[in-house]
Amino acid sequence: MPPTSEPELRHVKRVSAIGTPASRNNLVRILFVHRSIADVERCLHELRRVKFNVSSEVVVTPEQFVERLRLGLFDLIVAEHPSTNWQETQVLDLLGQMKKDVPLIFLVQGLRRETAAEFILKGAADCVELDSIGHLPVAVHRALQEKSLRDQRDRAERDLRRSEARYRALSGNLSYGICRCNADGRFLEVNDAMMRMLGYESREEFCALDLARDVIHDPGRRVQLLGQAGEAALLDPFEVEWKRKDDAIMKVRLSGREVHNEQGELEAYEIIAEDVTRQRLLEDHLRRQAASDPLTGLPNYRHLVDVLDSEIRRSKRTNREFAILFFDLDGLKRINDCHGHIVGSQALCRFADVLCSCCRDIDTPSRFGGDEFALVLPETNVEAARLVAQRVCKSVDNEDKGPKISVSVGSAVYPQDGETIEQLLSHADSALYSMKGRKIGVTKSKQTAAGL
Repeated sequence: MPPTSEPELRHVKRVSAIGTPASRNNLVRILFVHRSIADVERCLHELRRVKFNVSSEVVVTPEQFVERLRLGLFDLIVAEHPSTNWQETQVLDLLGQMKKDVPLIFLVQGLRRETAAEFILKGAADCVELDSIGHLPVAVHRALQEKSLRDQRDRAERDLRRSEARYRALSGNLSYGICRCNADGRFLEVNDAMMRMLGYESREEFCALDLARDVIHDPGRRVQLLGQAGEAALLDPFEVEWKRKDDAIMKVRLSGREVHNEQGELEAYEIIAEDVTRQRLLEDHLRRQAASDPLTGLPNYRHLVDVLDSEIRRSKRTNREFAILFFDLDGLKRINDCHGHIVGSQALCRFADVLCSCCRDIDTPSRFGGDEFALVLPETNVEAARLVAQRVCKSVDNEDKGPKISVSVGSAVYPQDGETIEQLLSHADSALYSMKGRKIGVTKSKQTAAGL
């Protein structure tokens, strides 16, 4: 990647497209932090290929980066790593200092797994290898979707914390359910949105319900909602499950307040409800999409990093060990060359099935990337981890649904093999490649003995 002779700001031509996967007919504004205009053009070519509509600018130095962020609005940042102009995670640090919530994707070359995991933990949206630039559109799509989801949550929180005047103005609102009930939980008033939300057609039928008996069954939640916030105060919103008239379950976000008369006496409780069922389904879908490998369906390396972080914190509290196993499919390139990439992809899925069949419910199998997989084993010592590894390898040997596959495996146990994610990944990786090296040595010895 030859550096530019002058650290100057350069503009890249706009990519015209329609039907953008991340946001159709909307422009995606990308700020590239990169020294090579050729690599930037490769990125734009991949985005153009899947119909992204992109406006882009390129900066080289930290000073240019700060200036452009102050003067312009960007939806995404793509930064090279490593770069002679930047310290390790300086781009992330500057984003934090400027309080800019802009997704950042690192464009890397030969990045160690431990470093990629560290970047994700520090806030990067993703790391994409320059040699696998075809993965960039997927990473961009996911980063934009996650940013959109965060924005939706922020807007919902602001809406639910508005003043008393907004609560009263919403009495005829078609999106938010509003009702009043007395101290015993009997409904007094209700708007059309609340009836429609719960599937009732008449106010008489709805007002015959009892808040405690028919709507909010949890006594703690009822106490939390009714009368515990103090005069004229708004309660922080919380979510409950409601059962509609047709017995369908929905998720509802609730806030409540006391209503007093002119003498200061409690007159009623006012409740505002928002149906968030579809929003939660979308969030769950995006979380699964962001945390899973699209080929095998296993958790991906981002989810693996989160699991390892949780296990380390839990082990520090309980003083119990846990283990991680690394697996690498031997000869996947040979399968791809001899049988085609579809059969090679099927081999990866076959091993994923084997890995899941050898797991407990508390274990976390994942695809780390390429032909590499990982398995996190909570409350597992060295000997137990060895037995699991042997069981997986034996199951692979007995698997006969396609071309023969085999695996190499390496392990690490917390805390003796490392007390950080980076140390555990490095130890397991080293153990795995030591095993692969021994296998290659045995194979060469057999070939020599056979006169090949």
